Amino acid sequence: MEAERLARAALSRLMEPQDAAGLALVQAAGAVDALRLATGQVTGGALIEQEISGLLAGSGAAAGWSGLAASIKRWLPRVPDLAPERDVATMARLGGRLLIPSDDLWPAQLADLGIQEPICLWWRGHEQQLPHVQRSIALVGSRDSTSYGAAVTGEIAYSLAQRGFTVVSGGAYGIDAHAHRAALAGGSGPVPTIAVMAGGVDRFYPSGNEELLRAVANQGAVLAEVPPGSAPTRYRFLQRNRLIAALSAVTVVVEARWRSGALNTAHHAEALGRAVGAVPGSVHSANSAGCHRLLRDGGAICVTDAAEIAELASPSGADLPEPPQGASQVQDGLTLEDLILLDALPLRSTTSVEKLAAVAGLGTDSVRAGLGRLGLLGLAVSERGGWKRGKASV
Repeated sequence: MEAERLARAALSRLMEPQDAAGLALVQAAGAVDALRLATGQVTGGALIEQEISGLLAGSGAAAGWSGLAASIKRWLPRVPDLAPERDVATMARLGGRLLIPSDDLWPAQLADLGIQEPICLWWRGHEQQLPHVQRSIALVGSRDSTSYGAAVTGEIAYSLAQRGFTVVSGGAYGIDAHAHRAALAGGSGPVPTIAVMAGGVDRFYPSGNEELLRAVANQGAVLAEVPPGSAPTRYRFLQRNRLIAALSAVTVVVEARWRSGALNTAHHAEALGRAVGAVPGSVHSANSAGCHRLLRDGGAICVTDAAEIAELASPSGADLPEPPQGASQVQDGLTLEDLILLDALPLRSTTSVEKLAAVAGLGTDSVRAGLGRLGLLGLAVSERGGWKRGKASV
């Protein structure tokens, strides 16, 4: 098992995500022998060539295949950089681990990708079982989200997390960040949110989301199929989208321009036979043009709230998590920003407005206004210039 783990760690650095020839080689020969073949330690014969050709033809990825020798020539420049023991040690130092398909914690839903199932997953977060696919919802959209997109994403993600769903997204600015932040605020399950990264999980990217992604790792999981130190290239952003779709029962596009990476995620979900939802927006908004395109072409179902999305995840209703019970009635009717702010307030010690702004991801003016509203309801109290939760929120 250790040889298998180290071989897959090395292969994830040697080959790009969704390298069809490489993935077929691993499936045909096994990870250990695939690494020996890919690095030129041993030579392959006609039999392995035929197996790879058959796998590629069966998955519709035979275009561009010109033999194993050509692929090996493409991989050889990366051979000197292989150091799987170092990469595994890096993950251990970060409190993470390397997952391979034979591990108990491997997400079974990734098998739906067929030959495109990742070689391994680099995991940063607590060691715990990821939720079943029907408990996971992907929320994706534009990086330059509007205030409308931010508000809708927040309301949906918070409500989904309250219902026990895991919100899956890509850790980027805009819709992704709003989805992760609201899921953390509303989370009632062990894994409120998952961020699937395009680069190595040793470095939280983008840097402006570092604190948010650190919170995701502490409370949920941060995943990547590329090893520590890998740069988040444009190609890798597109390839990781298939993982977001495969991990989720439903992929919801909240805001997307006419050409958007979020639409790529939706197309992956369609290819997997998973449900796709799109949130309608203003016909005058370029940020909703992609959503309207999905709706017009029939690839998506119109969704406007968490209840409609939960229904898509389990049309029969048999596998739906129960709505949260026993929530304090005094918190009913609060805006999403106030709920996020309330969640950021400490129970015992006090904290400053500036610190609350950083934790909640809100502007200082919004925090001050929110504290005023929460204070009137007894949900927040001020002591010696700092703020903490009030008794009404406990």
